[in-house]
Amino acid sequence: QVQLVESGGGLVQSGGSLRLSCAASGRTFSNYAVAWFRQAPGKERDFVGGIHWKSGTTAYVDSVKGRFTIFRDNAENTVYLQMNSLEPEDTAIYSCAGRLQISRAITTRPADYGHWGQGTQVTVSS
Repeated sequence: QVQLVESGGGLVQSGGSLRLSCAASGRTFSNYAVAWFRQAPGKERDFVGGIHWKSGTTAYVDSVKGRFTIFRDNAENTVYLQMNSLEPEDTAIYSCAGRLQISRAITTRPADYGHWGQGTQVTVSS
């Protein structure tokens, strides 16, 4: 059974950085994709970015391009979300999600992901 465990959230000032981790276990992850979603209070869960494990192909929502980077560590079975130049609008609960996937195209719909972590709070103060 696949388990995804996030860590690394916290409080940071505007302009600061945080790195979130999503540690994966329970299977081999070569044909697998991991995405990061976020949900702010009163809003829907939104796609932030994702990575296809085997190929390393990534995709990002426009609002985080150039600020956020997703990468994986194969030895640690961990996917990271490096967040730089954080803004108050980035405040949300961030969750990683995974799905079996052969193709490199990253789907942005939460319903397409069957495995979810517990979420971690990111708060950016102005």
